[in-house]
Amino acid sequence: MTAALGTGFSFAATPAVVALVLGVVVFVAIGALTYERERAYSSALIYLVVGLAAAGVIDAFGLGWFELMRHPHVLERVAEVTLVFALFATGLRIAPLRRSVSVATALLLGVVMSVTVAAVAAFGVLAMGLSLGAAIILGGILAPTDPVLAGSLGANPPGEAEDEQRDAPIALSVESGFNDGVAFPFVVLGVFVAQRGGIGWLVEWALVDVLYGIGVAVVVGVLGGVGIAAAACALRARGLVAAELDGWVAIGAALAIFGAAQLAGSYGFVAVFLGGVAFRRYERGRDYTREIHDSADVVRNFAELATILLFASMVNFAALAGRPGLAGWLLVPLLLLVIRPLAVLLTLTAVRGMPLRERAFLAWFGVKGVASLYYVGAVVAAAVLSSDETATVAWTAIAAVIVSIVAHGLTSSWLRTKLLARS
Repeated sequence: MTAALGTGFSFAATPAVVALVLGVVVFVAIGALTYERERAYSSALIYLVVGLAAAGVIDAFGLGWFELMRHPHVLERVAEVTLVFALFATGLRIAPLRRSVSVATALLLGVVMSVTVAAVAAFGVLAMGLSLGAAIILGGILAPTDPVLAGSLGANPPGEAEDEQRDAPIALSVESGFNDGVAFPFVVLGVFVAQRGGIGWLVEWALVDVLYGIGVAVVVGVLGGVGIAAAACALRARGLVAAELDGWVAIGAALAIFGAAQLAGSYGFVAVFLGGVAFRRYERGRDYTREIHDSADVVRNFAELATILLFASMVNFAALAGRPGLAGWLLVPLLLLVIRPLAVLLTLTAVRGMPLRERAFLAWFGVKGVASLYYVGAVVAAAVLSSDETATVAWTAIAAVIVSIVAHGLTSSWLRTKLLARS
């Protein structure tokens, strides 16, 4: 406005263009989220297409924009915020677990994730020519199942047909809630291998990055979730908090728990997920939990939009085509069609009573998305590898995310119905 007063009206001013684009994007999100479960494709697929189209325009006209290798902190921070709200919302969906679900998720986290990291790392060394440290980092980036993109596939919201749910969607939600934070020690392990060599640091890694990091996150998450739930319920019962402001509790709780865990030097993603679980356990009234969940879910939906659009608009098509190399591109179908499915199908045979169709559901829907993008941004920003290996790891991971969004986005509705239909 100040500039306009001085120079008169100006057509196509940058703030006006940005406002117009953001307005259109919000309407795209509203359309994409409407009846999402009833469509044959996911909202993330729409965001990806719009973002890649924007990247094409930016590239064709040489417009200035964020670049992954030059502005990794942008992607890292946006993805981080998205994960915080997605994980808290996911935690609020987790009711007390049946034994079969507990066993399945323990195996997914303890066995399948480790096998995935090891298999990707082995392929990275043997087929892609990566150093062992870089290959382990790539495995850590690609191991997590994304809670943002898997949200509509997992457990139902609080109070919604909870008793009728099969085990597989609940296990998917718990797995995706935990393994975003649990992936961090694997990434750190890769950094230690790349930078320190030898094994003298192994005890430090096990005690600090695994036991302390995860253990403190569990304590902070549980205490934070219970404490905030107790305070919110007490204030609400006394009429000291307006009912129409209930939704803000989700935002405050997620941010406070994440911040406290990070300040304690632990894993904020683990803490915020468990904070949601603990909040749900304490608050027995389903209506209140549902309101808190729905508010967190709204933030998650629009944060997902921002992350996928930003990520897709940062894609450099030349780097995406060339940097992973043939071996890097071969890793993508190997991960999605062989490594994850075989690891899940074989491991979950130990779960008594879980039908093959449910194991197949978990085997296929190891969605790669915002969690992997967060680690890509963090690794690029940290510059812990050579520039060559950093680029190879980053663009290989991005290729996997793009293919996962397309493949899982196109099959989500049909396969969910097919594999989880009651006979």
